[in-house]
This record gives sequence, structure tokens and C-alpha cells, in this order.
Amino acid sequence: MRGFEEIETVGVVGAGTMGNGIAQVAATAGYDVLLRDIESEYVENGLAEIDDSLSRLVANDTITENEKAETRARITGTTDLDRLAATDFVVEAAVEKMEIKRDIFSDLDGVVDDDVVLATNTSTLSITTIAAATDRAEQVVGLHFMNPVPVMKGVEVVTGEKTTGPVTDLAHAFAEALDKETWESDDKPGFVSNRILMPWINEGIRAFDEGVATKDDIDRGMKLGTNVPMGPLELADHIGLDICLDATETLHAELGDRYKPAYLLRRKVDAGDLGKKTGEGFYSYDR
Repeated sequence: MRGFEEIETVGVVGAGTMGNGIAQVAATAGYDVLLRDIESEYVENGLAEIDDSLSRLVANDTITENEKAETRARITGTTDLDRLAATDFVVEAAVEKMEIKRDIFSDLDGVVDDDVVLATNTSTLSITTIAAATDRAEQVVGLHFMNPVPVMKGVEVVTGEKTTGPVTDLAHAFAEALDKETWESDDKPGFVSNRILMPWINEGIRAFDEGVATKDDIDRGMKLGTNVPMGPLELADHIGLDICLDATETLHAELGDRYKPAYLLRRKVDAGDLGKKTGEGFYSYDR
């Protein structure tokens, strides 16, 4: 296994919201980053989001223009998976579909050196099942970043059935090098975060649908009553209602009816009202 001190270049597979966020924080920490996606349009959009994020940090006096330029210069976009052969650590952040992730990991297994650890940013899917698509299951680990990655401090380290202790330690050390704080979970459905978070969101949606309170009072009550920064409906909009539905359906299939998605959640997704990213969810947003 390639040691933590040997990591200089990080590969990130998937240039969407999570992937470009991971690329940004890795580059900010001083790593060279290869950001890969299947279409040049996706790569360009991911790089543009990084530019916007760094510009906001400059505007808020969090970083300087020079720091922005140095960070951005460390990130290279590509559609060529073979270029990840030059990387020392890889984080996959593709769409949350098992068959897609297994295909990616199978391909990565044939591209990167045998001693390179492969991490997945999955929020609900089995690390063990993803790892089985490779010949290095002991070197596959979950590294679940929270959204938005540049802002949220937490990273969930998830150990698969064959993940070794040194690989788990490396995952913790890598996340901490990105100025994150970690906790650890076994490879059980939803891990720690979504196993608890998704029922909370789902029940908030159900309470609104059943007329327990207005959406504003549900969110306000949870913020004031539990000291969270967002209530369940507002948070669902920010995560994306489609993502919440996918996660809840995965948990429902694995753990039974206590995770059954609220009817209103499914109806919103069917209507295309996915939250902040579409301009409409439980609340309205300026797109």
C-alpha cells in the first residue's frame, strides 16, 4: 500500500458537485489533482464551479487572489481515465448507482498502480460490493464527504468487509490533511450519517404532508429545538430531493418499512421539483 507521505497527486473521478468540491479541498491542501469525468462538458462545468467557489472565498477575504491562482493551478481536468495512472490516491464521486461505481472501480483497478488505495464517496452503497469489482478489495475504503465539501468539516470513513486497518488509517489521515474531521462507520446501510439523517428528513416531509405544522414551523421548530442550522425540509432542498429519495429507497430496500419514502418526497421528485438546484422544492429559490 502506498503510504500517506507518498501521496502527491490525487485522482478524483466525477466532476459534479461532490467531485469538484473534493478536488478543490485537495488542491487547497497542496495536492496536485486530476479531475476526471466522461464528457468534456462535465469537466468544464466542474472546473467552472471550482472557479466560482474560490472567487467567493476571495470575496469573503478567506483566501487571497494568489492563493486562488495557486490552488486552481494544481487542478487539471481530463476525460481520459488512463491519466489517473499517475495518481497516488483516488476518490470516486460519480453518480450514486451501484453498477456505475462497480464499472468505475473495475476500470480503475486496471489503470492505477497496485499499491494505490481507491476510495468511494458513496453515501449509502456497500463498500464491500463496490470493492468486489476489483482485485484489491483490501485497499478499497469509503470516504464520504459532506455537501458542500469546501464548507463542511465532516468526513465519514467507512470500512468494507476486507478493508485493512492501515488503509482505514490512511483514509483518516488523508481527510485530516484536507482540514477535515472524521468519524468511522462499518459497512452497514446508510452508515452513521444517512442512517440517521434520512429518517429525520423523511419524517419532516411526512409531518408537513400530514398537516402537523407548516413547513416554516417544522424547520423553525427543529432549528430552535435541536440547535441544527437547517430544518429537515430546508436541508432536503439543499441536498436535492432526488438524492434524498435515492438514499431513502436504498435504506428502505435494506432495512424495511421504517425507511419507506414519504409520499410527498416521491411526488416532488416526479414533478421535477428537486430543491435548490431546480429553483423549486419545498421552498422557492433564485436559480
